[in-house]
Amino acid sequence: MRAFLIRKTRNVLVLAFMVSLTACNQPVRDADQQPAEQYISVPGSVAFDIQPTPASDQAEAWLATYTCQGRTAKFKIEFGPAKAMNDKEFNMKSGEGKFVADPSSDASALLRDLKRALVAKNSHPNVRRAKFLPFTFVSFEPNESQDPDGGFRMKPRGNWTPMKIFIGEGEDEGQVYLNINPALKKGQFSIKDEDYGDIVLSRLAEVL
Repeated sequence: MRAFLIRKTRNVLVLAFMVSLTACNQPVRDADQQPAEQYISVPGSVAFDIQPTPASDQAEAWLATYTCQGRTAKFKIEFGPAKAMNDKEFNMKSGEGKFVADPSSDASALLRDLKRALVAKNSHPNVRRAKFLPFTFVSFEPNESQDPDGGFRMKPRGNWTPMKIFIGEGEDEGQVYLNINPALKKGQFSIKDEDYGDIVLSRLAEVL
């Protein structure tokens, strides 16, 4: 009986030692370390790829592409210098920008997906093409992370800069969110209000 208890105790000690070795070899995550950032696909939005590209007049520019079913939309997004807004609670800035058309773009698939995301009623297949489309933007807090529900938050920190853009004027003004993540090389159109769906889609169809 005594020999059995000794063997049992020895086995328990060996098992505990092996468990301790396994635990020591596990990577230790720093308390402040965040999980790797990934894009979250959510209803009401369409993501596209971005690459930095040269711009004039101190503008920040991105070459945007969207490929689906063998069709690739190409367009350029330019953001001019932004000025801080008088908001003590949030780090909001505003400025002017523009979408620049690419003659080789085939945006049929992108416009179809935008129609669904923006809850637009019309497809606008025969709009008159333009070389560029100006807009006004308001950027919110930079370095935000994406919520699973599609929104953005300041904690944990991420690499998204959420923006709202205004296209057109007066009764013909449309609004849509345009969010940029340089680290993921992703951009995103996201619905602001379905009442703007047709206005935004018809204007974007001019340059996408």
